[in-house]
Amino acid sequence: MKLSEFKFDLPNNLIALRPAENRDESRLMVVHKDSGKIEHKVFKDIVEFFNAGDVMVANDTMVFPARLYGRKEKTGAKIEVFLLRELNAEMHLWDVLVDPARKIRVGNKLYFGNGDLVAEVIDNTTSRGRTIRFLFDGDSEAFNKVIETLGETPLPKYIKRKVETEDKERFQTIFAKHKGAVAAPTAGMHFTRQLVKRLQLKGVDITTITMHIGLGTFRQVDVEDLTKHKMDSENFIVGPEAVEKVNKALDTKKHVCAIGTTSMRALESAVSATNRLKVKEGWTDKFIFPPYDFKICNAMVTNFHMPESTLLMMAAAFGGFDLVMEAYQLAKKEKYKFLTYGDAMLII
Repeated sequence: MKLSEFKFDLPNNLIALRPAENRDESRLMVVHKDSGKIEHKVFKDIVEFFNAGDVMVANDTMVFPARLYGRKEKTGAKIEVFLLRELNAEMHLWDVLVDPARKIRVGNKLYFGNGDLVAEVIDNTTSRGRTIRFLFDGDSEAFNKVIETLGETPLPKYIKRKVETEDKERFQTIFAKHKGAVAAPTAGMHFTRQLVKRLQLKGVDITTITMHIGLGTFRQVDVEDLTKHKMDSENFIVGPEAVEKVNKALDTKKHVCAIGTTSMRALESAVSATNRLKVKEGWTDKFIFPPYDFKICNAMVTNFHMPESTLLMMAAAFGGFDLVMEAYQLAKKEKYKFLTYGDAMLII
């Protein structure tokens, strides 16, 4: 397929700037793959579509405050550093994005807070990418505490407002356990503990995998031929508990529902030769776009995504290109909210 096939106009007023007041009261569009039927619900109505023995798989990654603001040595120029990936915990070595990139050169020292944290630029990676070393004497735990204090919740740039106190909690799912993501697994943000309890009372099993979301998930596709796009690798863990529950559901012909595109990527990166889930840990650069033969899941929860994004491409691969693109046009007409803090879609 071609990149241009995933183009559509997204009006600014449909981009959610804030989450719904209650997580599970976002809107939910239900897209039935087989019949093509589309229903309009509230997210907590998702309970209606699942039964005993069904399994939902959520991503339990935790977002850390990855955006730092500081100053450059000598000039005092303001700079933004976005922490992407820790390369070496002992040396406090990180891959980062910097802004404005043209002012940040190898050898520069960067100061954060009142000089509480100092970093040195040691290499260029991409146009905005740098490798930096934080000149910090403490261990990883002490370093993380400093980042928690100085860092800011990494809301996407298209949310054009200042970060607020409530974002720290709302830009995180209730499943969050393992720190390492620079963006939230947004589909999971619609779940509340009460909703999880209602699903469990109905006999639905909820299990977790871990995929630490990097900017690769959101990197723009800039090639028309999708086979030439290369995804950035992201770290994931599919453990024995998820494997056991998912395979039992597959064997008994129940629903296996991926909560979000990141859960789906992790699951599809851990498929055995017999098309069952297997324990796996490592890095994946799997890029899912139509046509694609999904091996594990037969249901999926996802948000409404950017035009021409890899996230939209995965949703279209799962729900069928024509049906999903039709659903997006309907979402625009019905004024659904898009992107991180927006509404949800269940494809079943």
